[in-house]
Amino acid sequence: MAATYDLILTGGTVVNHDGQGARDVGVRDGRIAAIGDLAQVSAGSRIDCRGLHVLPGVIDSQVHFREPGMEHKEDLEAGSRAAVLGGVTAVFEMPNTNPLTTSEAALADKLRRATGRMHCDFAFWVGGTRENARDVGELERLPGAAGIKVFMGSSTGDLLVEDDEGVASILRNTRRRAAFHSEDEFRLRERLGERIADDPSSHPVWRDELAALQCTERLVRIARQSRARIHVLHISTSEEIAFLDGQKDVATCEATPHHLTLSADDYARLGTLLQMNPPVRDKRHRDGVWRGVSQGVIDVLGSDHAPHTLEEKAKPYPQSPSGMPGVQTLVPVMLDHVNAGRLTLERFVDLSCHGPNRIFGMARKGRIAAGYDADFTVVDMKRAETITNAQAGSKAGWTPYDGMRVTGWPVGTIIRGNRVMWEGEIVTKGQGRPVEFSEALPR
Repeated sequence: MAATYDLILTGGTVVNHDGQGARDVGVRDGRIAAIGDLAQVSAGSRIDCRGLHVLPGVIDSQVHFREPGMEHKEDLEAGSRAAVLGGVTAVFEMPNTNPLTTSEAALADKLRRATGRMHCDFAFWVGGTRENARDVGELERLPGAAGIKVFMGSSTGDLLVEDDEGVASILRNTRRRAAFHSEDEFRLRERLGERIADDPSSHPVWRDELAALQCTERLVRIARQSRARIHVLHISTSEEIAFLDGQKDVATCEATPHHLTLSADDYARLGTLLQMNPPVRDKRHRDGVWRGVSQGVIDVLGSDHAPHTLEEKAKPYPQSPSGMPGVQTLVPVMLDHVNAGRLTLERFVDLSCHGPNRIFGMARKGRIAAGYDADFTVVDMKRAETITNAQAGSKAGWTPYDGMRVTGWPVGTIIRGNRVMWEGEIVTKGQGRPVEFSEALPR
């Protein structure tokens, strides 16, 4: 009998818009063709998923893969290798590379670099600046563009638009949802004296909760005046959650695994390895971000994968750079939280699959539904593993979670019907393609 489907995932528990249930999934031409009992249907190949959960492909909408310009600490191939080893099927990569991704030519260069090398599908944020403010409406619609990203507080790289008029000049010209690093640069400059040499625990004292809250309040006000949609990245304070729950008509927001898992208590153990912008703060703020998850204020999860070498991180604070790897550990760390009862598996899927689809307008991704790309993250919810540096696919070669025991583990990454990773091994070479967005499809 001729194959009805190219691939069938059999015997797994599918988690999608219907909830959880034992279903098979049939794939044809790289897309989902059927969901249900396909035991009697022929297929070119089958993957036995008995005892496993089949999730929509996990999407990480905030990664820094450092290429071009900083390939000694990461590149597109290695970053995407870490992604698929961790069960991530698509990433949105950030513009603070060298050169900056602020023009059509720079975006096209990244797309050329990614094609044939990246293991997962990809899109690239375009940096919003004063210089390209009039062009962002065209730049955000280019093939492979995730949208416009703006830094209102200084971080790694040279993208900074700290003033209200500079931000407004960008938002007046956007039509898609623009993403923001929201820390008030003026307050950060005023508080530089709060940094204590060789003491990374002073990092959240310098970049305090008011720097985050005041900037987010300013940003929402500017967005309303500009009649624009915004996305606030890596929420780190309880106060921002309380504020943003009243701003959902214009503002979506993101949480990271490190702000949900680690706290200021961990500076004693991790030192500069914990140094991030915005900072990991005390447990009160971690609890506040969890309230945002439980109350539905948080829309998506992003890893903010921002690797540096161990040699760079070993510099004395504050010469040490901010950032840590995270794309490979997003799924196992969050599945451990699911098993601990902090969120449901359906809510994890909402945050890491449905959420990016919904707020960024991804075409055919983020759901297990007929007609969507056959992207799946296959996980073993009962499997206990220890996260180690030795597992790292990233060039950085380390993780702040080294030695952490977790329950829940990604065992398979399937992208457009191709089994890319299975049981910790990459089994198909890089075939990543640009993500498409409904607001930027060719006319």
